[in-house]
Amino acid sequence: MTADFKQDLHRPAQILVVDDDPVTRMQLRLYLQKEGHQITLAQQGQEALDLFPRLNPELVLLDAMMPVMNGFDCCRALGELGPDCPVLMITGLEDEASVDRAFEAGAMDYVTKPIHWAVLRQRVKRLVYQTRLQRQLEAANQLLRGLALVDELTQLANRRQLDNFLATEWQAAQRGHYPVALILIDVDYFKKYNDHYGHPAGDVCLREIARVIAQSVSRPKDLAARYGGEEFMVVLPDTPLSGAQWVGETIRRGLRALNLPHEFSPAAGRVTLSMGCISAVPSADFSLEEAIALTDHCLYQAKSEGRDRLITYPPCSPLPPFDASGHPN
Repeated sequence: MTADFKQDLHRPAQILVVDDDPVTRMQLRLYLQKEGHQITLAQQGQEALDLFPRLNPELVLLDAMMPVMNGFDCCRALGELGPDCPVLMITGLEDEASVDRAFEAGAMDYVTKPIHWAVLRQRVKRLVYQTRLQRQLEAANQLLRGLALVDELTQLANRRQLDNFLATEWQAAQRGHYPVALILIDVDYFKKYNDHYGHPAGDVCLREIARVIAQSVSRPKDLAARYGGEEFMVVLPDTPLSGAQWVGETIRRGLRALNLPHEFSPAAGRVTLSMGCISAVPSADFSLEEAIALTDHCLYQAKSEGRDRLITYPPCSPLPPFDASGHPN
């Protein structure tokens, strides 16, 4: 258990108390506030359901026997709104059928009236602890899932996320008959860069390139990923070749604007990028593997023609020079 979690256990809990009896409501509020908790009161079930999404409580104390909407029905509805929030049922009924009914409705525990305050205190403490532990675990698992899909160095999508995304988007585009654009990016003379400046400097360089790529790929449905080593890939669903060319040139010229020195780049004297780019509608006659191979061929052509350029298939006319705002003149 971390120090932060231990500290979290001692902060006030947000508790929603639902009871149609005003005396019981006041007693519960005074006792739980004395224990240091933050209490919100509701007189009946629908009021509790209205308050719940805004409060996001860590515990609900719910009277079983209320008019209009009884506690059992309210408990079921609360479970649909927040399945991670436990419900402690308060009931004047202690027969076996009522207890079974409370647990079947989704309650985590129950206390009976008249309330035994020491028992209530321990059950509130235990349920709040369980809620916080569960939420901590869910947050940690979410973080781990995110880390499993992110390249640690560049913070772009990693190869696993890229492969999953490509497979899903390619199938969706084949069903929807719309194009998917691919841009494959390679850092020119990067081995010479590492040999001269050192691998730590090479890592910094890759992070700068990744930052330029991320800034240039702005639509939520697009994906920028580290393909491997000094290669990156951008996937642009529902994008024609002209749009992909625009994105690619924005990346290439964005990096040139940084003017990162590279003494061992024979032509430029700075870090540059070569790119291959295609846009195609997936079909039974044109697979994802063929699309990647064609994109790689375009990249190879960019390298063979002198680097620091983008080659498309089919060939496109070069974009005009960009002005200071990044738009073509």
